[in-house]
Amino acid sequence: MATNVNDEEYDRVKEVKQFDESKIGVKGLVDSGITTIPRFFVHPPDVLSQLKPGSKTRPDLVIPTIDLSGVDSHHNRSLIVDQIRQACSSFGFFQIVNHGVPLGVLDRAIQSIKGFHEERTEIKARFYTRGIGTGVSYISNVDLYNSKAASWRDTLQLRMGPKMADHDQIPEICRNEVIEWDREIQRLGEVLSGLMCEGLGVETWRLKEMTCLEGRTMVGHYYPKCPQPDLTVGLAYHTDPGVLTVVQQDHVGGLQVRYGEDWVDVKPVPGALVINVGDLLQIISNEVYKSAEHRVLANPSDEPRVSIAVFFNPGNRDDLYGPLPELISSEKPALYRQFTLTDFMTRFFKKELDGKSLSNYYKL
Repeated sequence: MATNVNDEEYDRVKEVKQFDESKIGVKGLVDSGITTIPRFFVHPPDVLSQLKPGSKTRPDLVIPTIDLSGVDSHHNRSLIVDQIRQACSSFGFFQIVNHGVPLGVLDRAIQSIKGFHEERTEIKARFYTRGIGTGVSYISNVDLYNSKAASWRDTLQLRMGPKMADHDQIPEICRNEVIEWDREIQRLGEVLSGLMCEGLGVETWRLKEMTCLEGRTMVGHYYPKCPQPDLTVGLAYHTDPGVLTVVQQDHVGGLQVRYGEDWVDVKPVPGALVINVGDLLQIISNEVYKSAEHRVLANPSDEPRVSIAVFFNPGNRDDLYGPLPELISSEKPALYRQFTLTDFMTRFFKKELDGKSLSNYYKL
């Protein structure tokens, strides 16, 4: 299929709709043997210029890896809090090791998500929907109809909290594994939010009290080999809208974080989890912590890239959120106005994943 995006006879809406209604996902395109990508996956020149090897990347910079060993001992905890505060204030990203999540749980979860995406199309198609009523959906590109160009990945999305999706609705091939994974990540989320609060100088339980850990959405991304990785991306650059995100990536790599004008690789570390600050936490912290833009490159490897992420959001959607009063003073006035989570998330899902942080909308 040609990739001339200037062809006036090209009906993008029709081709996108045909792809969506086929329910085969990107994996299905790869399995069909295509050697060129459909043109609605081709990104504009300004995006592609940043994908060239060595273009605006900083191999000398490394995302911090923080060891959580002894997090409950006073001496170790103060060191860990300092490291987390520094990472959240600079990169907005860090990796953690010795986090207490058993490696067996991580391995089983990532293999089960891979297993789902490699099921026969007719099995996966039963879960293919853009509605989120059941709390379970398998789709290719959440912003397929809104974005300037699609990205080379498929996603299984699961609602884990405040009320988990119906047990029977979760695909059987990964049901027990993701529930087990979620249980561990819930515990870890409490630990991390406490450390982040202490880094801000507020009470350990402050974010938990605001229900910031109750809303949890899990996504299992699958990035198959892309025949033209220089023309598209795996995940367009964006910031996460929530409080914090916990990511498990496999060994394939491709995740990058923007730092200033450059991009930094988040290189896979065996057994590690990747943590990043979301827009809500940037706002709640009155910009002490930074929500960083990140992206995933299209996968050039014969081996698929698989990742799992859970997004932590407040459970109370109608409460007002804004900078914590404890962090506001005459020297450091509030940088954002208050808003409800319902309004915030509605705005997020109406836009494309284009790197524009929602936090800008609520700036005073």
